[in-house]
Amino acid sequence: MNASLHIDCDVVAVGAHPDDVEIGCGGTLAKMVSDGYRVAIIDITDGEPTPNSPSPDVRLGEAQQAARILGVQVRETLDLSNRLLFDSIEARIKLATCFRRLRPQLVISLEHRTPLASPDHVQAMQLTEAAVFYSRLTKWDERFEGTSPHTIPAIASYCLDMGNLTRPSEPGIFISDISDTYDKKVEAVRAYQTQFPPAKESFFTRLHSANSFWGEISGFRFGELIRSYRPIGTNSPFDLLCSHT
Repeated sequence: MNASLHIDCDVVAVGAHPDDVEIGCGGTLAKMVSDGYRVAIIDITDGEPTPNSPSPDVRLGEAQQAARILGVQVRETLDLSNRLLFDSIEARIKLATCFRRLRPQLVISLEHRTPLASPDHVQAMQLTEAAVFYSRLTKWDERFEGTSPHTIPAIASYCLDMGNLTRPSEPGIFISDISDTYDKKVEAVRAYQTQFPPAKESFFTRLHSANSFWGEISGFRFGELIRSYRPIGTNSPFDLLCSHT
């Protein structure tokens, strides 16, 4: 094993394209950074080609600027193809190799399909879940560039669907308070000038409405909807249930 390949991070958030993570959980990541956690973002594709971007280098520059705004310490882009993304063995191994090198305690993934939007999103969700499992496999180190196995204790997911603002009723969902980091989130999303030109200003109205709604139902000014893949426990039910009433 080559220990020099390892970079310890607390959290890794995964998106199909640059801007997915900022839209879905950018405020949460900025809050984690401010709380002292080491955070990484992995973009599975570079998002290119895309209608308004002149080159992949421009989109990469926007992604790097967004990461700086959020305070994220590490950002990486895999060499998988936008528009052609598929949950394949090759893709799983590439992403799992990143996990084994970054060694997070928590992975935050995309959640669900996004009808009328990119089918890459659901493929990214599936291959992220698979890569979390692959990350811990033993006796396969030669497939993972010499990185050692790493077990990821927790996985969660973020939501890109802002068209169905109802009180969540599914298990494992909670609202992350981003009242103090919402402005950073918006600034990070706006860093993608090729994706959100003035003609798409209405997107930020929808973003504000969604984060306001999720915050309001939980006693916050702004919130992001996050799903835990395991039941959420507490050693203080009173604090959990009453701290934001």
